[in-house]
Amino acid sequence: MSCHLLATFSAQFTWIDWMVVLGYLAFTSWLGAKMAGRQASVRDFFLGGRKLPWYAVSGSIIASEISALTFVSVPWVVLQPGGNLTYLQLGVFGTLVARVVVGYWLVPEYYRREIYSPFDYMHNQLGGNIRGLTTVLFVIKALLAQSSRIYLASEVLRVVLSDQLGMVRQYTGINELASAIIIIAVVSIAWTLMGGMRTVVWTDVALFACFTIGAFVALGTVAYCLEGGFGELFREGWNAKMSGLPQYGLNPMSSGAWGKFTFFDWDTSPIRTYTMWTAVIASTWGGIGAYGLDQTLAQRMFCCKNERDARRAIITSQISILVTATVAFVGIGLYVYYQNHTMSPEAMALFKEKGDRILPIFVVEVVPKGLKGMIIAAVFAAAISTMMGVLTATSQTTLSAFYNPLRERQLRRRGIHVSLAGHAEELAGKPQATAEDRRTVLVSRILVLVWGVVLALLSYSMLYIGEHYKSILDLGLAMAGYILGALLAGFLLSFFPLRVDSRGFMYAAPLSCMCVFAMIWHQPWTHKVCWGLVGIMLAFWFWQIVFETASREKRPPLVLPMPVQTVLLLLGLGFMMWLSYYGYWAGPPDKNGDATCLTVGWPWMIPLGSTIAFVWGYLLARRKPVEEIAHVES
Repeated sequence: MSCHLLATFSAQFTWIDWMVVLGYLAFTSWLGAKMAGRQASVRDFFLGGRKLPWYAVSGSIIASEISALTFVSVPWVVLQPGGNLTYLQLGVFGTLVARVVVGYWLVPEYYRREIYSPFDYMHNQLGGNIRGLTTVLFVIKALLAQSSRIYLASEVLRVVLSDQLGMVRQYTGINELASAIIIIAVVSIAWTLMGGMRTVVWTDVALFACFTIGAFVALGTVAYCLEGGFGELFREGWNAKMSGLPQYGLNPMSSGAWGKFTFFDWDTSPIRTYTMWTAVIASTWGGIGAYGLDQTLAQRMFCCKNERDARRAIITSQISILVTATVAFVGIGLYVYYQNHTMSPEAMALFKEKGDRILPIFVVEVVPKGLKGMIIAAVFAAAISTMMGVLTATSQTTLSAFYNPLRERQLRRRGIHVSLAGHAEELAGKPQATAEDRRTVLVSRILVLVWGVVLALLSYSMLYIGEHYKSILDLGLAMAGYILGALLAGFLLSFFPLRVDSRGFMYAAPLSCMCVFAMIWHQPWTHKVCWGLVGIMLAFWFWQIVFETASREKRPPLVLPMPVQTVLLLLGLGFMMWLSYYGYWAGPPDKNGDATCLTVGWPWMIPLGSTIAFVWGYLLARRKPVEEIAHVES
């Protein structure tokens, strides 16, 4: 893309808009500093001392859930040929049921004991190294899923502020996209370090207010720019199936019986993503994993005073669908607006390069001064909220899974017995406890900084990964599906009274993730990755058989005999290889004439992954000793 083209286009972002954006950032920084409080312990830093009101936590959940991905990409999903409101089915039906399930079944289990994440709960129930494995899986999932959201927000800033970012490039050599990512990362890291989870939650409330106002401002501006206002928006949106936007390379395509307002899609094809069956089954299934097991969202619930407040927070956060619906209506409005208006040559070039830029193009070219800054501030707010949520979640889980056990072993060798995961009961009120708290909080802050750098680097790489997806929305939502199914299965194994350990899950989790990977990707290099996993898992399996056979240590009985478990593992690996080579339908040729592969829609990735991980996790496990079961239940 020509830097001159971007600079010419972005010059329409005036000093008034800059004042709005900077004023918003200054106010939110002041609010975060005021609400930070004293971070005396890791409980204060990561749980806000468990004193935060439920309404603030609810707003924080919404802010983390609605990212720049929703704010920017949903209008393009609705505007493009065949686009309509069917995407909202996933939120109206699937996520509502999922929140109720999490609120009434998962939250009480979490509040029975002092834990910091769902992975602590799994460790308490199943034992072994499951906390380390689930933490690694979650970190990978969080980095993949959230980096695409940060990348999209950075693309918006790259378009809108290219004139200013171009000056940075002249002096530093850092390109516009990288500079935009760095800006988001620096602000997010600074706010997170300011006061930990308490600052994150309260700044999220301000961010939620900002992008909610921004969504309504965008919709109101679109309607105001139409000669017939909202009446024209509804009339032309209803008749959208009769026309396209050929001047922008968008040929006519039916959007359904109600045009752009088509909401229900009863198609049973698993290839289609936004259908009622997908919403009721796959979206509900995946929503339980997202709200109950994704630490980025679940961590907020742990900040409430009690389980009743946590339940209120997660269920009332369903109002996020109103913001999503508003943004979807913006997409209809943009479709109607560009039926009768044309973009500038600079904007046309940017749009044809990437359709997700339609909203920032409209904001820069059409929205009045001041309001323009408010909408860009909303996009910026959504990106910062996303990154802060990832930083606190990844830092807390890695601290709990890796640093705390290592530090506890070091202290025991010095004759000091202390639990870093909870209260330091043996040293309560003593200088050693206070010093250890300070040390743990310092390590937490270092982890925030480290993960911030990693996330920024991965966000930049999404520039290349995104080329394989129809829209950035699909990219961002699909990234979680590779791993979240395995995490959900781990929770179910620990939640149900199956009385098994984590041995089977240690094999089933990577098998599950790779089965989902094999179902989606079908290139020659992906076959080699799958064969590599086959070799690694079989080597570990047979090494374990030899080790346990040679050892005289008495072990709990297996769920199934060892030969049967070996056959089951081979069947699972065989199924993965079948998915890699044959688990797709032949699709139409792409623009280069190459063959394409069709597979199931991304919402079905989590049900598939969790089913595989749960079945193999149970069948390859050992029975838990009776005394260990009694200890866990007590």
